[in-house]
Amino acid sequence: MAKETIFHQPYGSYAFPVGEKTLRIRFKAKKHAIKHVIIVVGDRYQDLEKDEPMKMEKVAMDDLFDYYEYDFYSNTRRIRYTFYVEDYQDSYWYGDKGIARNRKEAGDFQFSYINEQDLFQVPEWAKEGIVYQIFPERFANGNKRNDPKHVEPWGGKPKTDNFFGGDLDGIINHLSYLEDLGINVIYMTPIFESPSNHKYDTIDYYKIDSHFGDIHTVKKLVKESHQRGIKIIFDAVFNHSGHNFFAFQDVMKKGEKSKYKDWFYIESFPIVTEPYPNYETFANDVWTMPKLKTSNPEVRDYLIDVAKYWIEEAGIDGWRLDVSNEVDHYFWREFRKEVKKANPEALIIGEVWHDAAPWLEGDQYDSVMNYLFKDALYDFYAKNTIGVQSFDARLTKARMKYKDQANYAMFNLIDSHDTERFLTSAAEKEERLKLAVLFQMTYVGMPMIYYGTEVGLTGLNDPDCRKTMVWDKEEQNRPLLEYYKKMIHIRRSNKALTHGNFRTLFADEVNQVYGFTRTYQNDTIVVISNHSLRNQTIELPIRSGVKRMKDLITNKEYPVENGTLKVTVDSFQGVILK
Repeated sequence: MAKETIFHQPYGSYAFPVGEKTLRIRFKAKKHAIKHVIIVVGDRYQDLEKDEPMKMEKVAMDDLFDYYEYDFYSNTRRIRYTFYVEDYQDSYWYGDKGIARNRKEAGDFQFSYINEQDLFQVPEWAKEGIVYQIFPERFANGNKRNDPKHVEPWGGKPKTDNFFGGDLDGIINHLSYLEDLGINVIYMTPIFESPSNHKYDTIDYYKIDSHFGDIHTVKKLVKESHQRGIKIIFDAVFNHSGHNFFAFQDVMKKGEKSKYKDWFYIESFPIVTEPYPNYETFANDVWTMPKLKTSNPEVRDYLIDVAKYWIEEAGIDGWRLDVSNEVDHYFWREFRKEVKKANPEALIIGEVWHDAAPWLEGDQYDSVMNYLFKDALYDFYAKNTIGVQSFDARLTKARMKYKDQANYAMFNLIDSHDTERFLTSAAEKEERLKLAVLFQMTYVGMPMIYYGTEVGLTGLNDPDCRKTMVWDKEEQNRPLLEYYKKMIHIRRSNKALTHGNFRTLFADEVNQVYGFTRTYQNDTIVVISNHSLRNQTIELPIRSGVKRMKDLITNKEYPVENGTLKVTVDSFQGVILK
C-alpha cells in the first residue's frame, strides 16, 4: 500500500464532537488497501498503558478512498489518539508526527477538550424537515387587488420580466394543499420590495413588496403555517442590493460626498452604469445589483438587524442566504451569533454550489443548498451518464466533506428556480423522477421539493423553470402527486430515515442496482433501487431474529428464510424494506 494515501486531521470533518462528551473520529485510506484500522484512544493526561484499542468501522468509500469512523465517549472530554494500521503488506502506527514503527515515534493526535461552546448545534427539527420551495410570483394569485400593472393570464409563458400576480395570499389559500402533501417547511424566494419578478434586487429589506402583500399578510402566513406545523424560511440577498436601494441611490445623487459611498465597491466617481458599471456587482456587470461591502461595520449592522427584525417581528424560522459564498466569513460569524440570539431554533442555509466546508464548521451556516447532491442525482437518474458506483462515490465524497450535523440539515434538492426542471432533464421519463424522489426521501438530509415538480411541471432553465403552478386538477399529474405523498409519509413515519446513519449495502455496476441501509437505534430500513431496464432479484443476509420484512411502498411482505431475504425489484422501481 502507498502509505502516503492515509489521512487524518484532528479537526474539521475528521474530528468533531457529536455530543458534549462524544467525539466522532474519521480516517481515510486508499480504497481496498487496508485490512483494518485500530484507534488507540484515551484521556490526554492518563498513562499511555490505559488507552484503549478499538477497531474502527469502515463506513463508506468513494472512487479512491475508504473512510473509517469511531465515536469515542470521554468522561473528561480531553482526548488523545493514535492509529494502528494493518494493510496487506505491512503494519505501522500513524499519528501527529507521521508513520512509525511504534506509537511514541508516531506521536498522538490531540483533541484538547470538547467545549460545549464549540459543539456544532443545528435545530433538531431540521432532521425531520420536508422543504417546499415557492417562487411567490408564480405559485398562486390570492389577491387580484395587489396585482402589478400589465399582469398576464395565469399559465402564460414565463419571461425574465413578466408578471402573473402570485402573492402571499395565494400561499395562505393553499396551505391545506401543502399540509396534505406532507411538507413541514416552506422556503420562499425573496418577498421584499423589488422591481423584478424574482426580487433578488432588493429596494427595501424592511418592506414586503406591495404586489405580494404587507407585514400583516406575512404575519398571517407565519401564524397559519405554524398552526399547521409548517415552518417559514425567508430568502435574503446580503451579497448585493438592488439599484434602487436607498444607500446606492444616495451615492448616485451625491457621489463621493455620500455617507454611503463605502457601503459599496466603487472604482471612481461619478457613478456610471453604461456601457459597463464602475462598481462591483453581482455576477458580471449586472448594473442593477451593486455588491455590498459587508466588511463595513455599518453595512454589517444594517443587514444583521434586518435578519433579527423578521425573526422577532414576524416569527419566521430561519434564513436561506443567496450568493452567500461571496460574503466574508466574519460577517457570517456575526450573523449566526445574532440570529441564534433572536431564535436559537432558527435555521441558517447558505447558497453554495461547490464544496461548502469552510462555512460549515458550526460558526456560520447550519447547512447549504446541497447542489453536490443535486448534481449526482441529475447525472445518475435524469441523464444516466454515470453508473451506480460513481453515484455512490460522489455522494460519499460529499458527505465526508462535512460534519454530520450539517449533513442531516442539508437542503437536498433535485431542481430549483435556478435549474432546469428535473422532468425536463429526464426527457419527461416519469419513472426516472420517481426513482430520484424515492432516493431523495430516504437519504440523509432534508428533501426539498420545488413547487410544481410534484404535479409534473416541466421547464428549461430560467425563466422557463419558473412557470406558474398548475392548480387545475385535470392538468395535474395526480398519480405523481399521490406518489409524492406516499414517499413523504414513509419518511416522516420512520425515524431511521430522518435520524439514522447511512451505509451502502451494494453498488452493482453490472446490473445497475443500488442498495443502502438507514439505521437508528434498533430500527433498520433497507432501500434498494433498480436503475436497469430489467427486473432484478436480490438476496440479502438478514440478522437473526427477523422473520419477514415489508415493503413500505406496496405493503408486500417478504419472508426471511435461513437468514436470507429474497426480493425482486422491477425495472426502474425501488423498495423500502422494514
